[in-house]
This record gives sequence, C-alpha cells and structure tokens, in this order.
Amino acid sequence: MIKLPPLIVTVCAGLLLLACSTPPKEFVKQSITEESKPLFQSYSAEEFFKTTTVFGSSINSDASAVLISNDETGIFNAFKMPLDGSPPIQLTHSTLESIYVKSWFPRDDRFLYTADKGGDELDHLYVRELSGEVTDLTPGDKLKAFFVGWHEDDNQFFVASNERDPKFFDVYLYQANDYSRELVYQNNAGYSVESISPNGQYIALSKTNSNADSDLYLADLNEKNAVTVLITEHQGDIEHSAYTFTPDSKQLIYSTDEFGEFKQAWAYDLKTKNKSLNYASDWDVRFTYFSENGRYQVIGVNADAQTKLQIIDLKTRLRLALPNLPGGDLRGVNFSADASQLVFYINSDTSPSNLYVHKLGSTGVKRLTNTGNPNILEDNLVEGEVVRFKSFDGLDIPGILYKPKQAEFNKVPALVFIHGGPGGQSRKGYSALVQHLVNNGYAIFKVNNRGSSGYGKTFFHLDDKKHGDHDLKDVVYNKYYLQSLDWVDKDRIGVIGGSYGGYLTMAAMAFTDEFQAGVNIFGVTNWVRTLESIPPYWEAFRKSLYDELGDPNTDKERLHNISPVFFGHQIKKPVLVVQGKNDPRVLKIESDEMVDSIRSGGTYVDYLVFDDEGHGFSKKANRIEASNKYLNFFKTQL
Repeated sequence: MIKLPPLIVTVCAGLLLLACSTPPKEFVKQSITEESKPLFQSYSAEEFFKTTTVFGSSINSDASAVLISNDETGIFNAFKMPLDGSPPIQLTHSTLESIYVKSWFPRDDRFLYTADKGGDELDHLYVRELSGEVTDLTPGDKLKAFFVGWHEDDNQFFVASNERDPKFFDVYLYQANDYSRELVYQNNAGYSVESISPNGQYIALSKTNSNADSDLYLADLNEKNAVTVLITEHQGDIEHSAYTFTPDSKQLIYSTDEFGEFKQAWAYDLKTKNKSLNYASDWDVRFTYFSENGRYQVIGVNADAQTKLQIIDLKTRLRLALPNLPGGDLRGVNFSADASQLVFYINSDTSPSNLYVHKLGSTGVKRLTNTGNPNILEDNLVEGEVVRFKSFDGLDIPGILYKPKQAEFNKVPALVFIHGGPGGQSRKGYSALVQHLVNNGYAIFKVNNRGSSGYGKTFFHLDDKKHGDHDLKDVVYNKYYLQSLDWVDKDRIGVIGGSYGGYLTMAAMAFTDEFQAGVNIFGVTNWVRTLESIPPYWEAFRKSLYDELGDPNTDKERLHNISPVFFGHQIKKPVLVVQGKNDPRVLKIESDEMVDSIRSGGTYVDYLVFDDEGHGFSKKANRIEASNKYLNFFKTQL
C-alpha cells in the first residue's frame, strides 16, 4: 500500500467481443482474393505465464556467471547463469517460498538471498553454502532484515535488522568466513539506513520530517558511538535521499529536489564537505551507481514513465558506446570486478526482460536467456502509448494506453487501471497480465493520477489529504477520456487496481456510479484501521504517512468518510475482491468486511483469497488463477 517499497501490483481484464460465449481464438480478415488469413491470435493466461521472470545481475568472482532469480519452476529460485551461454544451473529448489537473490560472495560461489514466509514481508537473509546447505544469518521471530553491502576488503558485509527494536533497523558487520558479527550502528533515533561506504567508515542515513521534507545524515563508524551528523541543513520543504558512495569512499552521491521540480544527483565531499552537481535532467534521476573499479557510472532517469539509462566512462567523460541492441529499455546493468564485461537486461511492452552480456571492446552482445513463450508472437501483443487527458480542473493527467487489436473491427470495452502507492507510478514495460487482458480484447489505460511520482514534486503532492476526492476525480475523467475514443464502447468501462489502486477502485464503486464493474486487488478500504495498524518497521515513515493521508488520532472523521468499507451498501455494480491471506499491509479482515458490506446492499461480489500469498502474488499458479479470474469476471459483468 503506501508510498514505500515497490509492490507487485496486479491488473485484470477480459472480453466478450462477439455474440459467443468465449472470445474467438482468431480474427479472420478477407483479402481481395477471398483467402482468409489470421490477423492476430489471442492466448490464454496459461500461455502468457509460460513466460519467465528473471532478475539479478551479480557477477561471480571469476566472471564466469551471473546470479539470478528465475520463476521457471513456478516459484522464484536461484540460478547460476553462465556467461558463455551454457544452460542455467538451478541452485535452490524451494517449493514454498520465493527466493530473491542478492549477491555472490566476492571470492567464491557462496551467495546471499532473502525470503519471507508466505508473503508476510518478514524477510530473513540467508547464505547458500558451496555444499548446498543454507544458513539463516538473521534467525528469530518477527524480525525483518536486509543486505546493505560488501566491505571493499571482500571479507565482511553489512546487514540491517530490526531484531533489537521492531521499529528501527540497526546495522551489523558480518565476517564472511564464519558469519560472526558485531553491532556497528545502533539506531535509536528512527533513521532509515540508505548506504554504507565501501571502506566501511560511513553510513548514510535519512530522516523523514514530513512527506515533503527529509534530511541526510552521516555516521562515522570510526568515531566513538558513531556520532551522526546532519549534512543537508536547509530551509523549507526539500527531500533528500542517498544513491550511493563513490568506490573510493570519498563522496556520497545523493538525491535532492532543492533546485526544481525534479530530483537531481549531487555529490557531497566527505573531506571538504563541499557539494557539487553530479547529474541533472528534465526528469527525476531515479538511480545512479558505479562499477567496482570506479571507471563507469550508470545513471537512470525516469523519463515519462520509462527508464532512460546511460553509462558514462568517467575516464573519457563520454557515454559508453554499446553495439546495436534489440528494441527496449536497458535495465539491471552490472560490471565484472575488472569492468571488462557487463551484463544487462532489455525489456519492452511486448517482450519480457532478457539477460545479455557484452565484452567491452567487442562488437557484439550475447543473449543469455529466452524468457518469452515461443508460442506467442510479439506481433500479437500491444505497445503502450503515453498519452494525457484533461481532468476536472484542467490539469493534464498522464498515463499509458493499450489499444487491443480487436479495436480494428469493433468498439471494445475498456478498463481504467490504477497503480499502487499512493505515490506509485504506472510505467512502460512488459506485463504478462496486461498483455493477456489486452490480447483478449480490453483497452487498458494505466492512469498516473495526481499524486503519482515521476512528474515533479508539485504534481506528487496534489493529492495530499485529498484522497478519495481529487485523485478519484482523475479516475472518473479518465473514463470520460476513454469514452471520447471512437473505438471504445462508452457503456462498457470498468475500473481495477491493486493496493492503493484497489482503494481507488472501491472508492469509484462506492462514491460514484460511473463504472460498470470493479476489481479490487488487496486494496485499502478502512483507512482508520490501516493507519492505526501499520507494521512496526514502518515507524520511520509514520509521520510521512500521516502528513499525506491524515492522522487517525486527529483526522478520524475524514478518514472514516473516505473509507469504502463503511459505504459498501451504496455499491450498485458488480465487484471482485482479491486478497492474500498473509498480507501485512492490507489485512485480510479488511477485505472480508468489504465483501460483507457490499453484500449488505444486495450487490453481487465475488471473493478470491490466496492462502499462501501476501501483498502481491509471487507464485506463478496463483498469478494464472488471478488473471483468469479477472478475465472471466469482466467478460461476464461487462
């Protein structure tokens, strides 16, 4: 749910195009010779989810392989992907919990990964030994831990854990040989741990003052008690966060929106304390980091819901020239220790991420994965188009529009799809769910309503304490925009969203009569309960949440009035609710009560619960079931 770690957000759709009980497998167009030929093919959810999701770019010590997570088995497991193009080697064989790889050890093929229990988000950090045995480095109940980074000596690494105090994350230094550890930073003041310098001397910490203002601090671990020093003294509302330290541990590269609408990268010199501009764009600098040897800097810019990435050779001050690459966005760039090789992913709306390797100085790249289903032709998929429409007050609202192939022959139904957050962003890139539903005949508009990130700080804060009002009006005006398109059936428009998008979906169904059907995927429906029961490890963000949404101690009446669970009897059109039983953000009881509230008014509601999922569905079988459920629901109700 709320402006925090990225969520796995699902969407939905389906279509009855013609007067038949199921969508046709092919649409046939007559040529002038009256020979029939298929114009495009539609596919099932099972076919779309035969694609494989792959991520991870850590290169091992001898630069022979990449460490990846791969859901080919139906759940994410760790694989070793040889850089010579040989088949991947499966390293873990989990059947219950998804495994998210973090890093090889710098000197051998041990590796670190995280996993939770059934989606409860209480991640532990594990090491997989060369023998295949697994050690939990952060044992205990009800704690959460994450990997921070390696010391430059390759013999030590840093881990953050809230085991001492559930509200705050301390930092521990682990030894790579025997996993013994020591507490190096005790976090008593509620800072967020952001980055550690390669030499292990400095920790970059952030402190949230409000949802529009934050500071950066440095803690020097060489000093007694690791005294914390403010480095971003300022006036007014300015947000700061850390990107990374330079490999020589001389500078901290950090983010600030002090100088305009968008976030820029600035450098703080740890010795002189001087600040200088590192990189700026007409959009937010989303991330930046360096090759281990310090020669190359990777910069990602969030350009209109699409990541534009460049690699700078700091020796020549020029962009690194790469061979001709397939169409799509570069992601997950990483260099070998000597920077002689780099690996990266290429992703597009019509092709899932595939991993490539390139030897610097050579003229080609080698593709290491084939993640798409070969039975699905890319020509049958749809590229999203970034478009804008005017909302109720004349504000331009951006989003991504997917026009199905069926729209060439018939007016099609449409769905407004709302991202999570608040403060998230719908972005370009491959989604098996979106493509499945568009392929089966739905127009989808992935709206970036006011309050979405990526469009400047003014736009981002336009929904503060106006949730369920101004952002909901953007959703309604999105519907009006879709009705203006001559290929959309204006009487068959639904709404769908996950997490915060699930909230706006329920608000649209409860507080307006604009949409013919809605799908709420683990959406917040009782803001009073949600804000009173946030997980303890969100304590550092509590003030920011209250500034944006309201404090349940002082703003309970307004929060009650925008909570759909209290107004379910007003809903007159069909709803599908989907929930993970182990969700720590949107508790299952919230969806239970929402379903009961809708039924109290006599309106049809369907309810799907996954017993082994949390806030997002990681298991492929569940994603298939969910996608089929969305399709069948809309096919019936629209």
